[in-house]
Amino acid sequence: MFDRLELLIGNENINKIKNTKVLLIGIGGVGGYTLESLIRSGIEHITIVDYDTIDITNLNRQIIALNTNIGKYKVDEFKTRVNNINPNCEINTIKEKIDTNNFDILNITDYDYVIDACDSLDVKCEIIRKCLNYNIKFISCMGTGYKLDPSKLEIIDIRKTSYDKIAKRIRKMVKDERLKGKIMTVCSKERVNKTSKVIASNSFVPATAGLLLTSYVINDIVGDINESK
Repeated sequence: MFDRLELLIGNENINKIKNTKVLLIGIGGVGGYTLESLIRSGIEHITIVDYDTIDITNLNRQIIALNTNIGKYKVDEFKTRVNNINPNCEINTIKEKIDTNNFDILNITDYDYVIDACDSLDVKCEIIRKCLNYNIKFISCMGTGYKLDPSKLEIIDIRKTSYDKIAKRIRKMVKDERLKGKIMTVCSKERVNKTSKVIASNSFVPATAGLLLTSYVINDIVGDINESK
């Protein structure tokens, strides 16, 4: 099923991707597209983490949301979807709301990459601390709410981010705790004006952010394929 991808990156890199273990925290508007694209890129060992059920308000932006599965758990619906895409994929699910008190149930040292697509600032900070401490590769998504221009999303170190309020708070944590090492994020340069207390959203900015998370991981696994040509 990966013949077209193999033409692009070669059989050796396909095998590298298949043997890579990924932990994906959050499978909503951003993380759902990350999961979809990871599986369609050949990832065959993945754990997904999300405690939430599918709500009717998810229909505008979450790839798993349908009128036929409202109220069902996202991890369960995605496991079925993943198995239908690639039956060879070993997908594990954690149906828990993660916080700093139960973070260790994730066993992040079991993985080659950790992808943060969650909503909790505390968990985002803990992912950064733990991954840096254990030298695990990771990438974290900042906010996609209230944004309309996907072209302003970029893969960038947290220290070089601007405007995004979540990134600003994480930059302060990184500075205060004097954390060293690469802290890669998907973040937008778009200036936004909030117009409602409920976070406004669309289908294309979270989706683009999710695909960028995948592109970072896959490109990091295969390296610069042009160097060997």
